Amino acid sequence: MANIVNLDRVSKGYAAGQLLDEVSLGLDDNDRVGVVGLNGAGKSTLLKLLTKSIEPDSGRVTHRRDLRVAALPQTLELPPGATVRDVVLGTAWLPEGFAAEHEWAGDAGVRTVLAGLGMPNLGLDALVEPMSGGERRRVALAALLIRESDLLILDEPTNHLDVAGIAWLASHLLQRRGALIVVTHDRWFLDAVATSTWEVGEGTVRAYEGGYAAWTLARAERARVAADVEAKRQNLLRKEIAWLRRGPPARTSKPRFRIDAANALIADVPPVRDQVSLQRLATARLGKQVYELDDVSVGFGRPLLDHVSWNIGPGDRIGLVGANGAGKSTLLRVLTGALTPDSGRVLRGQTVKPAFLSQELRELPLQLRVLEAVEEVARRVMLGDRELSASQLAELFGFSGARLWTPVADLSGGEKRRLQLLRLIAAEPNVLLFDEPTNDLDIDTLAALEDLLDTWPGTVIVASHDRYLVERVCDTVVAMYGDGKIQDLPGGVDEYLATLGAPTDPGRKVSPQQQAPAKAAESMGAGELRAAKKELVRLERLMGKLEQREASLHEQMATHATDYEKVATLDADLRAVVAERSETEEAWLELAERVPEA
Repeated sequence: MANIVNLDRVSKGYAAGQLLDEVSLGLDDNDRVGVVGLNGAGKSTLLKLLTKSIEPDSGRVTHRRDLRVAALPQTLELPPGATVRDVVLGTAWLPEGFAAEHEWAGDAGVRTVLAGLGMPNLGLDALVEPMSGGERRRVALAALLIRESDLLILDEPTNHLDVAGIAWLASHLLQRRGALIVVTHDRWFLDAVATSTWEVGEGTVRAYEGGYAAWTLARAERARVAADVEAKRQNLLRKEIAWLRRGPPARTSKPRFRIDAANALIADVPPVRDQVSLQRLATARLGKQVYELDDVSVGFGRPLLDHVSWNIGPGDRIGLVGANGAGKSTLLRVLTGALTPDSGRVLRGQTVKPAFLSQELRELPLQLRVLEAVEEVARRVMLGDRELSASQLAELFGFSGARLWTPVADLSGGEKRRLQLLRLIAAEPNVLLFDEPTNDLDIDTLAALEDLLDTWPGTVIVASHDRYLVERVCDTVVAMYGDGKIQDLPGGVDEYLATLGAPTDPGRKVSPQQQAPAKAAESMGAGELRAAKKELVRLERLMGKLEQREASLHEQMATHATDYEKVATLDADLRAVVAERSETEEAWLELAERVPEA
């Protein structure tokens, strides 16, 4: 299969430095690629090279003949007086090769797409000029989605979409023919639509199979392989584990420093968030009361909060979801005290010290350098039980080395957003209120933020359309549907999407057995069903025994690490056990699909 786009030893740099250095890539006509990387790594430059809107300093970019490339630009230049119909059905801003859509064939499709993108009531004769930047981008996105193209390139298409709109877009793109390249920080969206991932950074582009989850695993493996001492470390790890497990009675007699050293070696996997300990620490910092809304109402022409009573306690981690305009930002402003309710009371705990990250960038000290801007707030910061210097905290958010001394005025939009967040954390609040915190943040910074919040002893309320962030950071989810109420969602984001009739996981393929397990059970007689359940129990026990046998063989191999003949024999036994366990698991899975609630 011939590539539709080729980059041959392409390089591109600017005054600030080299972004791409002799990069070679190929794109097939059915590829679905997610592009990831740090802010400023060169993602947008790569997209411009792919569309030929800029020329490389060296190397060559080639397109298949008559290739139709549709791209969503970051800045839209639309003709004055243009209506939604002009933008979506016309060709004024589209590249050559795209014909105008016939109105009689296009109106219904346009309305369907606009509704999917969260603008169901937008008229086709509405003027585009008075719209917000987010609304204009959604109208432009609709123009691309209703047309056929050989290659669709989208730069941050989810930025102005709510959770339901993101789910709809993922479902729509999965049904669309042609190649797709998308730059996004939305990790759920990446996993839903991408079959491969390009990581831009350090002057190169690395290609991986799969979406965000596969890319994360591949990065971890790359880091493991790159470490010169990894092989020695793994060998030492096996010996230490074997040494620790040589009988519980002997364990207490081992030298304490050796036990600590072995435990340090196997502590690679981050612990699950300890909710009980964090709740206790949060209560100590905040007391029993954080926020209590008592019959609160707020309206701007229509009720955004309608006689709402809601209690927020110490250590609560709440995800707030809802469509644009449903009242999420209004609710957060009421909690911070920036907005006084029309009626009702907002009670705040006496020790509450909130930090509010709004959607707009607060005024940053542009005349200072990054480290100075952090030290202006605090030179040392306590995060849970850790004390960090300003430079150590800045490093958590991607500012290290020379970047610490970069003038704030010279930072990119994403870096300014990071610094804004960093300064809030440095003030040591005990309540965090985030309004769309993922805007302009790259994936690595999001991961660092989530890791920090895992050990942060306080109350967190996150209003976000980033489904991955909400599910990763929050313990409970509430929804605002635009009726002025706040509704608890025990089923989380999936329950929210189900109430809207939106697709919950468009990338997931469901087998017929998963769709209707009861039908499979109905085809069995009562005796056959009992026998199947017995067989499931037997297989489960066998899997347990095989796992124990596998662990025992690993221990023996570690014990006899210097006896190569013994290790070879044990390795053969281990391979046989692993194969048998794999076959047993296959049999269990196949039978479990036929026996519901087994």
